[in-house]
Amino acid sequence: MDLTWELVHHRALTARQTYEMLRLRGIVFVDEQQVPAEMEIDGVDLAGETHHLFGWLDGALLAYARVLEPDQHGASHLGRVVVARDARGGTGTELVRRGVVACEELWPSQPIMLGAQNHLRAFYGRHGFEPVGEIYDEAGIPHIDMVRPPA
Repeated sequence: MDLTWELVHHRALTARQTYEMLRLRGIVFVDEQQVPAEMEIDGVDLAGETHHLFGWLDGALLAYARVLEPDQHGASHLGRVVVARDARGGTGTELVRRGVVACEELWPSQPIMLGAQNHLRAFYGRHGFEPVGEIYDEAGIPHIDMVRPPA
């Protein structure tokens, strides 16, 4: 699929981008994965230097990730990585690649963290992420923190 990609600072989000972002995350995380809605809407979408990465095809949002500024430990974060059901099978690879590039361009020489669903740890491993710590439960789904060292 030849998606059109855009990285948008939260202060520049349009109503449509916000709606489509929350709609896709709701379909995948809340409906498909049964994550409680109150956990999905966590108050971080409009915080600090948060950026949003969108992948569009013919006006439909098919891929999305949230890019967060470095935390107190100096690591930026890639999160809410989501691909619409009809776009799975390769789109996630491009989404993560572009998310990593965004983190590296916005905050050079910083590690990148993410909380991966444990069954996806090999997928993220192919992007240079390594597991750290123990598996933990988040919304009933086993997760593991992963870090990608600075480039």
